[in-house]
Amino acid sequence: MKVLILNGSPHPDGNTAIGLREAEKELQAAGMETEWVTVGNQDIRGCIACGYCKSHGQCVFHDIVNELAPEFEEADGLLVGTPVYYAQPNATLVALLQRLFYSTPFDKRMKVGACVVCCRRGGASDTFDALNKFFTISQMPVVSSQYWNSIHGRTPGEAQQDEEGKQTMRTLGRNMAFLMKSIALGKEQQGL
Repeated sequence: MKVLILNGSPHPDGNTAIGLREAEKELQAAGMETEWVTVGNQDIRGCIACGYCKSHGQCVFHDIVNELAPEFEEADGLLVGTPVYYAQPNATLVALLQRLFYSTPFDKRMKVGACVVCCRRGGASDTFDALNKFFTISQMPVVSSQYWNSIHGRTPGEAQQDEEGKQTMRTLGRNMAFLMKSIALGKEQQGL
């Protein structure tokens, strides 16, 4: 089983990555294959509502969105991380997710979705909610943890000191692996 991990931070090894890596360790310990892509530092434009994807099965802009589409289709789960900017996810990540979810014609039902949010202090709940909407509109089960999926840190590496946040991420990783395995078993027994 495979999880596609999207780091929406412009800092590949920043505080958001600390949270994602805590979850990733648990996913790998449970036997999940992970693929990590940093997208927050890339030049990704927003959707222009041209309709090209409806007739061609891919976005009109030939960039990382189209490159990620087959990886997303193959994956059993999607783990997305972002820093908080003005109580919202990184705009680059949002542009990618809007285009990726809209332009891909494959069925996303029962792919597992989870997000990790990193902030200094506030705005995590709004950001968490905004990311989860991508999953719920696509019939993707959303993974929870023992608390909202947030980790705190502003200065480089500061999230490493957030023991509660790191524990929340580890629980998220374990829960995601369990849910993915449970859905696979359910599909095998019940079909989809």
